[in-house]
Amino acid sequence: MKLNILSIFLCIHLVSNGQSKLIVPNYIQLPKDSIESTQLITDLNKFISAIQKENKDNEYVLHNEKIESFILIDELKEIEKSNTFNDPNFFKPYLTNVIKDNDKYAIQISHIGTYDSTPYLRTAVNFIAHKTGKSFVFSSPLLENTKNWKSKTIENSTFYYQENLNNHNALKYAKMANEFDKKLGSNNKITKIYCTNNRRELLKLIGVDYKLDYNGIFSGNFSALNNNEQLIVLGNNNAEFNNFDTHDLWHDRLSLVVSRRKVNKPVDEGCAYLYGGSWGMSWETIFKQFKTKIASNKKADWKYYKENKTNFGENQAEHLIVDYVINALLIKKIEKEKSFSGVWKLLNCGVFEKGNENYYTALENLTGITKNTYNQEVWKLIHDESLKLPLNQ
Repeated sequence: MKLNILSIFLCIHLVSNGQSKLIVPNYIQLPKDSIESTQLITDLNKFISAIQKENKDNEYVLHNEKIESFILIDELKEIEKSNTFNDPNFFKPYLTNVIKDNDKYAIQISHIGTYDSTPYLRTAVNFIAHKTGKSFVFSSPLLENTKNWKSKTIENSTFYYQENLNNHNALKYAKMANEFDKKLGSNNKITKIYCTNNRRELLKLIGVDYKLDYNGIFSGNFSALNNNEQLIVLGNNNAEFNNFDTHDLWHDRLSLVVSRRKVNKPVDEGCAYLYGGSWGMSWETIFKQFKTKIASNKKADWKYYKENKTNFGENQAEHLIVDYVINALLIKKIEKEKSFSGVWKLLNCGVFEKGNENYYTALENLTGITKNTYNQEVWKLIHDESLKLPLNQ
């Protein structure tokens, strides 16, 4: 679809402040059947409104393409809001194209706002409208855009790619995913992975022609969840799955069991450091760098680092956080003594809070380490030779 930006901007003066109902410029070629045309616009408005709800409550998503649609819908949460202009309904939804394709319609919607006569385009997104009886439901064009792609399924993971797949990495990914699932007591989780080169390709696949938020950003990965399913679209120079981050894999598998917003982030990150390393470095390499840069200071205050996020990585982009390393050591001790069930309790002690009282209470119950003894006990962990070995030794 080609977006006629100039024509859209000419219609902006028709919009009243605060309006969020879909705006249909008079040049849009709607279905010739007036009843069908009215129904399409009515259901589009209901769909747009439902996008702001929980995905599971959106009744206007095509049932058998839910997760493929959720990854696009997530890009439109609070899309009308502008922090710059302090307006919750600054960007208004415009219908910018409708193309009939047999019993379906290709739909393009853009979100545009104006300030001081200057137009601002935030999105141009594409959906497919499916007629079901007398009404319409909607989906992302992801499956349509990848219908000629190849695929390979390894256990519960399916990889989608255009030409070639790094089978060694795909096997390693599936094996580690199963190991993490076993640790988490998680069964029958399905993962779909689409492999692309960059964020631009990723966005095109899921149905985003343009989004202001990503202006100038070259790479990135997106994901969505639906019950026991996870969909991942890779946009980080990964068209052949030549690399994957075991650190992120831990986070992905955890999210299939519990929302990461509900767990204690420093503990979650400690698990990721211990089980998957970070930025391509193994846990052993991270710990060695930690001992050189941080633990070489005999006056280091670990309670201070608990309250203050401190980076000891080579740069801000590839950061390594002191408290996450300490958590990794504590996790290793707890798992060694109480199995992963003990780690699970610490993970779920409550979200990070200033003072960390919930954390210290759970830690004392699991290890006997109190807030008062925290510093001295952490030093013991740092010098404990048995904790330097891989977890399975």
